[in-house]
Amino acid sequence: MRFPRLITAVLLTSTLSLGSCTGYQKLLKSANVNEKYEAAIKYYDKGDFFRSGTLLEELIPLLKGRPEAEKAQFYFANTNYKQRNYVLSAYYFKQFIDTYPNSPLVEEASFLRAKSLFRDSPGYELDQTNTVTALETIQDFLNTYPTSQFRTETDAMSQELQKKLENKAFQSAKLYYGLRYNQAAVTSLGNFTTQYPGSAYGEQAEYIRLQAQYEWAKESIESKQRERFLDVVAFYQHFIDTYPQSKNIRTAQAMFDESRAELERLKSVPEANPTPTATTVN
Repeated sequence: MRFPRLITAVLLTSTLSLGSCTGYQKLLKSANVNEKYEAAIKYYDKGDFFRSGTLLEELIPLLKGRPEAEKAQFYFANTNYKQRNYVLSAYYFKQFIDTYPNSPLVEEASFLRAKSLFRDSPGYELDQTNTVTALETIQDFLNTYPTSQFRTETDAMSQELQKKLENKAFQSAKLYYGLRYNQAAVTSLGNFTTQYPGSAYGEQAEYIRLQAQYEWAKESIESKQRERFLDVVAFYQHFIDTYPQSKNIRTAQAMFDESRAELERLKSVPEANPTPTATTVN
């Protein structure tokens, strides 16, 4: 019958697993460095990065001065990467690079450090300090190894992080407009278009900046309105020159027309008397 065979198979698997656990526990307690090292490498080759990493962490200080130390430290850093402990893997790969600067594994360690930081980069809505650090590390790698076998992947990581920062900058600038901080929105969106001239968000940024300038002009005191409506006109001209096929042309035209009408009206408004200033005694 198949059922007894299934029970036998389960029991056999459990027994083997228990034996494996027992062997691993003995290794943890063992004082035999060579035995531990060989076991750690075997676990690593089998993809058991948890057990390999645990053993290697204990072995690294015991292997100082021995030829196995270099490989052990690299493997230990990589066991953390494989387990998605990216902060730790970035730290240990950096430690490896500093300890073995002439190792043939340094290029790969540098790449994996950069990749660890890339993996640790948060979503665009969060603080992007880690993303900036990752980008700087990636650029250092590309400068150091311009013909690296990892260049294609590293370039792709760099582009993805740059897009994330671009998205962050746009969303942050756009948020000012959503909160009705029109003056801040105009400044931030202007800075965004200067910093990212070829951005996929360029058209949207320019249009929202036009909207923010128009609303800022309308809500300004009369003595400030002329210069601010003139800016609306200038923003409009730039917008239609840059994006003549935009779906927002009609609403942009309406803001332009109303701004021109306001400028005509303001021509008949007498300028306020300048406020006298106190004489300064030198």
